[in-house]
Amino acid sequence: MPYVNIKITNENVTPEKKAALIKGATQLLVDVLDKNPNTTVVVIDEVHTDNWGIAGESITVRRKKGQ
Repeated sequence: MPYVNIKITNENVTPEKKAALIKGATQLLVDVLDKNPNTTVVVIDEVHTDNWGIAGESITVRRKKGQ
């Protein structure tokens, strides 16, 4: 049973976009590894931008700076 965990920042991710991620990740495992889509689990974790950092700064701070 494949398990895929997608972590994204919580910025304007619609239910439709999440559905597309789930469908796409599932199909990728079917196409590449011949996995059964009925037993493939995809979990999307949305992380607040205060809790996601790059180069010593949170995404919140970087967005405010325009980076």
